[in-house]
Amino acid sequence: MQSPSPVLPGRQQERFRVALRQLDARGDRPVLWLGGTALGYVLLQLVLVVPGLGLGWDETVYVSQVDPDRPAAYLSAPRARGVSYLVAPVLALTDAQPALRLYLAALSGLALFLALWVWRRLLPPPVLALAGALFATVWITLFYGPQVMPNLWVAFATLAAVGCFLRVADDPGDRGALTGLALALAAAALLRPPDAAWLALALGAAALAVPGWRRPPLLAAVVLGPLAGVAPWVAEAHAAYGGLFARLERASEIQGGMGWHLAFDDQLVAQAGRSLCRPCTVGWEHPVTGLWWLALPVAVALGVVAVWRVRGVRRRWRTPVLLATATGLTLAVPYLLLIDYAAPRFLLPTYALLMLPVAFGLVRLACGGRRGVRPVVAGALALVLAGHLAVQAGVAHGAASRSGAAGEAVAAVAAELNRAGVRPPCVVSGHDAVRVAYRAGCASRQPAGHDESITAAGLRALAERRPVAVLVAEGGEPPRHARGWRAVPLPSWSSSPSYVAYVSPSAR
Repeated sequence: MQSPSPVLPGRQQERFRVALRQLDARGDRPVLWLGGTALGYVLLQLVLVVPGLGLGWDETVYVSQVDPDRPAAYLSAPRARGVSYLVAPVLALTDAQPALRLYLAALSGLALFLALWVWRRLLPPPVLALAGALFATVWITLFYGPQVMPNLWVAFATLAAVGCFLRVADDPGDRGALTGLALALAAAALLRPPDAAWLALALGAAALAVPGWRRPPLLAAVVLGPLAGVAPWVAEAHAAYGGLFARLERASEIQGGMGWHLAFDDQLVAQAGRSLCRPCTVGWEHPVTGLWWLALPVAVALGVVAVWRVRGVRRRWRTPVLLATATGLTLAVPYLLLIDYAAPRFLLPTYALLMLPVAFGLVRLACGGRRGVRPVVAGALALVLAGHLAVQAGVAHGAASRSGAAGEAVAAVAAELNRAGVRPPCVVSGHDAVRVAYRAGCASRQPAGHDESITAAGLRALAERRPVAVLVAEGGEPPRHARGWRAVPLPSWSSSPSYVAYVSPSAR
């Protein structure tokens, strides 16, 4: 005699289906759901990150490319100019950092809203709002919202591109979504060509794998969009780097070479607020900051299982959640498996997509249980999310405070150089030269390293015509071309103890 099939799972599934339908019905005003999420993201940036945020080293490189009042720093092979174009309108008017931060904070909120808006016909707006809130409250998303860095903007472009892809796949006549797909992929390529390549690979594979998606317009957008965006980078490779393959080879060298490297532990360690962990030899400080990262795979799996098992959501919501998950995991491959260090910002596009199944799974937990248990589960989830927000806010604020302290130290060093006679037109080389040079109004040039842009002989010849300073930290010796130059003690700071500038005789 067969035992009766369990009834409870079926009832739970029915409750979940009903809850999803109710959420879908309540989302008849998506502008309010998604607009509230975007506004909250902007406000958190203004409170936690924007005040006192200093201009970082990478930011300085990008900003200098479009600052009309300062020389451009050397743009190394891996970098692209997309984010410089993004801030060019502000730099054309003012170089005041508060204006730049406010502009980017507001623009990032708008970008989050638009990227989620693409998905409004694909998933219930309340689920989208929850996914957006989860993404917006990760410390990396908060920290980089008002910064001149490309990774967050690639995340927004990625989220929009996948949403547009799904809409075109469902409705071939949606020309707006087709155009949006091509533009989003072009934007990603303009910002970070390697990320756009992985994104196009994931979407192209999906288009070829599903018979109903093998349509020439969809495939053309996936191919031509990234090609249009990467065209300036390729043209610059031929003009300044000796060709495309030479630039790719140099970019790989700067990144440390691509190979089989597991960076999971490095990413976990970096969740304590490290913007770069290279080499990542430090211990796991403040383990509580990494709990969300350890829980993320479980939450994603929960969302995937929820959307897979519940029959009532099979047609409408299964495909968007599964494609978002597969694309997000694909984008994580180079940064978790192929490089031997961690920069948490590299995974922002992955997080933007994976928060969709996470949100779906959380709705399943909150709405799928018995009626008497649901309030308890919902309350427990609310407490967990509140704790998560508190930890992430603390990490973001701490990272911003350290950035602000570094910015003040750079300003003090630059002022000391100006007093020592290193004033425009001038050149700064050596330790942390990019930030110091930009603040002092000088050009930065390096005779060696990733930013090699001049020979030692060329730097010495330049010193005969204009002030040149070589920065040395931690009691190091000056390079041969600067020996005999005047030593000027500089204010020390955490990354530059015993800081000294060797100033050319032309500085008076």
